[in-house]
Amino acid sequence: MQYVYSFKEGNKDQRNLLGGKGANLAEMSRLGLPIPSGFIVTTDACHEYYKNGEVISSEIQFQILSKLKALEASTGKIFGDPKKPLLVSVRSGAPVSMPGMMDSIMNLGMNDAIAEEMAKSNPRMAWDSYRRFIEFYSEVVMGYPTIEFAGYLEKFKETKGYKSDLDLSSEDLRGIVLKYKDNYLSIGGEHFPEDPKTQLMNTIAAVFKSWNNDRAKKYRKLEGISEDIGTAVNVQEMVYGNMNDRSGTGVLFSRNPATGVNELSGEYLLNAQGEDIVSGIRTPSDIKELKDFSQPIYDLLYRIAKSMEKYYRDVQDMEFTIENDKLYILQTRIGKRTPEANVKFALDFMDEGIITEKEALLRIKPGDLEVLLRPSFSEESLKTSVLLTKGLAASPGVAVGHPVFKSDEAKRLNDKNSILVRNETSAEDIDGMIYANGILTKNGGLTSHAAVVARGFGECAVCGASALKIDEENETLTIGDKIITREDYISIDGSTGAVYLGKLELSESSSNEKILQRVLDMSSKYETINVRANADTPEAAKKAIDFGADGIGLVRTEHMFFEETRILEMRKMILAKTDKERSLALSKLEEFQENDFYKILKVMGSHPVIIRYLDPPLHEFLPKEEEEIQSCATSLGIYASAVESRMGELKEVNPMMGFRGCRLGVKYPEISIMQTRAIIKALIRLKNEGIDAVAEMMVPLTTDLKEYVYIKNLIDKTARDVMKQYGMEVPYKVGTMIETPRAALMSQLLSKYSDFYSFGTNDLTQLTYGLSRDDAGKFLDSYYDKNIYEFNPFETLDINGVGVLMEIAKSTAVKEIEMGICGEHGGEQKSIEFAYKLGLDYVSCSPYRIPSARLISAQASIREKANK
Repeated sequence: MQYVYSFKEGNKDQRNLLGGKGANLAEMSRLGLPIPSGFIVTTDACHEYYKNGEVISSEIQFQILSKLKALEASTGKIFGDPKKPLLVSVRSGAPVSMPGMMDSIMNLGMNDAIAEEMAKSNPRMAWDSYRRFIEFYSEVVMGYPTIEFAGYLEKFKETKGYKSDLDLSSEDLRGIVLKYKDNYLSIGGEHFPEDPKTQLMNTIAAVFKSWNNDRAKKYRKLEGISEDIGTAVNVQEMVYGNMNDRSGTGVLFSRNPATGVNELSGEYLLNAQGEDIVSGIRTPSDIKELKDFSQPIYDLLYRIAKSMEKYYRDVQDMEFTIENDKLYILQTRIGKRTPEANVKFALDFMDEGIITEKEALLRIKPGDLEVLLRPSFSEESLKTSVLLTKGLAASPGVAVGHPVFKSDEAKRLNDKNSILVRNETSAEDIDGMIYANGILTKNGGLTSHAAVVARGFGECAVCGASALKIDEENETLTIGDKIITREDYISIDGSTGAVYLGKLELSESSSNEKILQRVLDMSSKYETINVRANADTPEAAKKAIDFGADGIGLVRTEHMFFEETRILEMRKMILAKTDKERSLALSKLEEFQENDFYKILKVMGSHPVIIRYLDPPLHEFLPKEEEEIQSCATSLGIYASAVESRMGELKEVNPMMGFRGCRLGVKYPEISIMQTRAIIKALIRLKNEGIDAVAEMMVPLTTDLKEYVYIKNLIDKTARDVMKQYGMEVPYKVGTMIETPRAALMSQLLSKYSDFYSFGTNDLTQLTYGLSRDDAGKFLDSYYDKNIYEFNPFETLDINGVGVLMEIAKSTAVKEIEMGICGEHGGEQKSIEFAYKLGLDYVSCSPYRIPSARLISAQASIREKANK
């Protein structure tokens, strides 16, 4: 079996075998570009290394040495020969870009004899190269403490008063080499290896070993990269950017990776080697200034960059070295870029005829569109920012404001100059969440109340910032040794989870709106699954329409009751002692609801609007704090003890599985009647205005056929009565949420009486797993670390469990009815792709996730047709 390939034996299609870097080097070699010769130890060799107990087998060693001989022949240099020394670089190269793998080793093959011989013609370069090799070999291959090598170098320069490595003389460097070798011996008990072949085998083994270091494993987990692909190793002839002042090294992008502008972007250093660019020990020059050094080299570099960009049909990230006025390309790969730049690249490449429209859509990531919608912190302010802590990136965007610890206070301020800081939020915090500029919580995950509502409002949120210590009484926020008061400013980034001290400046792109609309117009040609919005206000509905929503998949009616005057009527209804008192409160709530539904339905026009009947337990509408209880009692003209007594009656051990959903309508049918009357009256008002609105009434938390039919009959009778009262017929639909496993299993019966299903995947996931989504974050990390769970089931739909229940519900339905998803999974890529494959009619998500959901829908359709 062949484990080692020369550059000339490979090509760009062998990424899995040669790694990304090796495949590209092989391809550039095939194309005749100026690259130093070399060979690749394959990913198969990496797998064999681990099978063999982390030892490089004799067969692989034999093949490495054979390719080394061939490299000697092609270069006219000899590995280990002081007169004509062949020195090499050794770099890792997995099939996908893998930050966290072992750093590059350069100048491998040097020893005392070679250094002395090289020093006869170029002493500074010789000792500088040897110093670098010992330093990196010791730190990277052997894992010896940095303080004894790079740390010693910094202390030496400080003692001498040197500002940079360029100030080091050849004698300084020779002395540092001797010190490094002494340190190597004292740490490891062995002399630094003089045999170049020993150096090479040890370094290749170290690259293989780095595949399983903690950094690499963590990165693979974050990016969803397979643990099984392994890494290749690239061994390449050294060229010397540190030879003299007509030499140098640099990194460039064929287009600007930050802005997307079509211009060379990058940096270079003269008289330097590769790691100097990234280490920051010297300030590099802008790539455009390379023209002043050598216009011919700049022009050649430009031509190569653009030819590689066209060849690979994407923006290239290239490393290069100049040795005595000769250009060498060390690497090319697909360049990483900002989300904004990625969208621009895709559109520009399409406009230039390099890629098709379908390819452009497939290159844009759903998260890119979310970023386009948000302002961000300016680069300048981030440079001087003070990072306090990081939580979960719960809702994209950024926010700046004073910390406010109570929702009432955020509402009172109503100036978008506050950030609501809570341990966690509940439905009662809605007002504060609306009026605050952003939300920061200590507890909760990406599908917690704070996260879900914030995304619905298009509001920035950071959740699960466990380092926070919140003192609500004294209105202070403590993070580490920082105590933050109401007078201080904090800045939060819901796209990264970062929390900063102070008032960071914002930066917005005026061109994003047009770019976003163009992507959505392109997506509309390929979308096959509708995208609706979860929206509870006319403003959210309007935003959904602006983003091209096909309707509203979820109106949460309970959110309409938390405004100050409405919550009072809601509490009157809950605390009523007589039917008359309850009826009076319900009539006022009906008036509120009718106006709310009228406004939302009017915005949506002929687009369907699914309205969920009251879902949360009644105790959520009652006050919690003693002061609030007294205030509530005073407003209602009753004793505080009466409020407390009712609170005790409604208190539940497990409210998530308690007296909520359609159970409220069974026990208190007047609530369902009130909501039905409000919906039908709103439809009649709109019809009188010439608007044929479409309302779909949804029964939540159904578990039994008779239970559902009871509520449906109640809705139908009430609707008939109202239409008769007003002398006008209006169409409507009645359906149920499928959010309990039993409901999914009873689909054959439920479908007979349902016009539609909406899979409430948040609760369906909770009840299938037996997990509370608000508490699961306390232990899920342990499940990820131990590879028990690969993902958070509240973020990405569990296809093997919850998905099977959905398949059962769909396949056993006795008639064709509309089906969709209204949980937060409705905005997540893999979940939307599953919904598409299952044949659902729509997904529904927060308004600000609609653009990305529409893109995902188009991408799913494009991929499916491409695979046929």
